[in-house]
Amino acid sequence: MINESLFSVLRAPKVSEKTARLAESNQYVFEVAKTATKADVKAAIEHLFNVKVLAVNVANIKGKSKAFRQRAGRRSDKRKAYVRLAEGQTLDVTAKA
Repeated sequence: MINESLFSVLRAPKVSEKTARLAESNQYVFEVAKTATKADVKAAIEHLFNVKVLAVNVANIKGKSKAFRQRAGRRSDKRKAYVRLAEGQTLDVTAKA
Protein backbone atom coordinates (compact mmCIF):
# COMPACT_ATOMS: atom_id res chain seq x y z
CA MET A 1 0.00 0.00 0.00
CA ILE A 2 1.34 3.44 -0.96
CA ASN A 3 1.93 6.03 1.80
CA GLU A 4 -0.60 8.47 0.27
CA SER A 5 -3.37 5.89 0.42
CA LEU A 6 -2.40 5.00 4.02
CA PHE A 7 -3.00 8.59 5.07
CA SER A 8 -6.36 8.68 3.28
CA VAL A 9 -7.66 5.61 5.17
CA LEU A 10 -7.53 7.08 8.70
CA ARG A 11 -9.56 10.24 9.27
CA ALA A 12 -9.30 10.87 13.04
CA PRO A 13 -9.13 9.07 16.37
CA LYS A 14 -12.37 9.02 18.35
CA VAL A 15 -11.90 10.29 21.91
CA SER A 16 -14.72 9.81 24.44
CA GLU A 17 -15.41 8.12 27.76
CA LYS A 18 -16.24 4.88 25.99
CA THR A 19 -13.03 4.88 23.95
CA ALA A 20 -11.01 5.65 27.10
CA ARG A 21 -12.44 2.51 28.71
CA LEU A 22 -11.66 0.52 25.57
CA ALA A 23 -8.07 1.80 25.58
CA GLU A 24 -7.57 0.08 28.95
CA SER A 25 -8.13 -3.24 27.17
CA ASN A 26 -5.77 -2.33 24.27
CA GLN A 27 -8.55 -1.35 21.87
CA TYR A 28 -8.66 1.98 20.00
CA VAL A 29 -11.31 3.62 17.82
CA PHE A 30 -10.69 5.58 14.61
CA GLU A 31 -12.95 7.26 12.09
CA VAL A 32 -11.98 5.85 8.70
CA ALA A 33 -12.83 6.40 5.04
CA LYS A 34 -16.14 4.95 3.87
CA THR A 35 -14.36 2.76 1.33
CA ALA A 36 -11.71 1.44 3.76
CA THR A 37 -11.56 -2.30 4.36
CA LYS A 38 -10.32 -4.10 7.47
CA ALA A 39 -7.07 -4.94 5.68
CA ASP A 40 -6.57 -1.27 4.72
CA VAL A 41 -7.09 -0.13 8.31
CA LYS A 42 -4.72 -2.79 9.67
CA ALA A 43 -1.99 -1.86 7.18
CA ALA A 44 -2.37 1.86 7.89
CA ILE A 45 -2.21 1.47 11.69
CA GLU A 46 0.77 -0.90 11.57
CA HIS A 47 2.70 1.32 9.17
CA LEU A 48 1.95 4.72 10.71
CA PHE A 49 2.26 3.79 14.41
CA ASN A 50 4.72 0.84 14.26
CA VAL A 51 2.51 -1.49 16.31
CA LYS A 52 1.15 -5.02 15.85
CA VAL A 53 -2.60 -5.17 15.17
CA LEU A 54 -4.43 -8.33 16.25
CA ALA A 55 -7.95 -7.53 15.03
CA VAL A 56 -10.00 -4.87 13.29
CA ASN A 57 -13.79 -4.52 13.55
CA VAL A 58 -15.57 -1.99 11.34
CA ALA A 59 -18.98 -0.35 11.92
CA ASN A 60 -21.07 1.82 9.61
CA ILE A 61 -22.82 4.64 11.48
CA LYS A 62 -25.95 6.06 9.84
CA GLY A 63 -26.34 9.85 9.91
CA LYS A 64 -29.18 11.31 11.96
CA SER A 65 -32.13 13.16 10.42
CA LYS A 66 -32.26 16.68 11.82
CA ALA A 67 -34.30 19.83 11.27
CA PHE A 68 -32.51 23.12 10.63
CA ARG A 69 -34.65 26.27 10.35
CA GLN A 70 -37.79 24.30 9.49
CA ARG A 71 -35.99 22.33 6.80
CA ALA A 72 -35.30 18.64 6.96
CA GLY A 73 -31.66 17.71 6.75
CA ARG A 74 -29.45 14.73 7.32
CA ARG A 75 -26.01 14.34 8.84
CA SER A 76 -23.52 12.37 6.80
CA ASP A 77 -22.87 8.67 7.35
CA LYS A 78 -19.61 7.64 9.05
CA ARG A 79 -17.47 4.53 9.39
CA LYS A 80 -15.63 3.57 12.57
CA ALA A 81 -12.87 1.02 13.06
CA TYR A 82 -12.21 -0.70 16.39
CA VAL A 83 -8.54 -1.76 16.45
CA ARG A 84 -7.16 -4.28 18.98
CA LEU A 85 -3.39 -4.18 19.53
CA ALA A 86 -1.04 -6.91 20.74
CA GLU A 87 -0.23 -7.16 24.45
CA GLY A 88 2.21 -4.55 25.71
CA GLN A 89 1.66 -2.13 22.82
CA THR A 90 -0.16 1.19 23.17
CA LEU A 91 -1.12 4.27 21.17
CA ASP A 92 -1.30 7.80 22.53
CA VAL A 93 -4.15 9.26 20.48
CA THR A 94 -4.65 12.25 22.78
CA ALA A 95 -1.15 13.72 22.25
CA LYS A 96 -0.71 16.58 19.80
CA ALA A 97 1.58 15.99 16.85
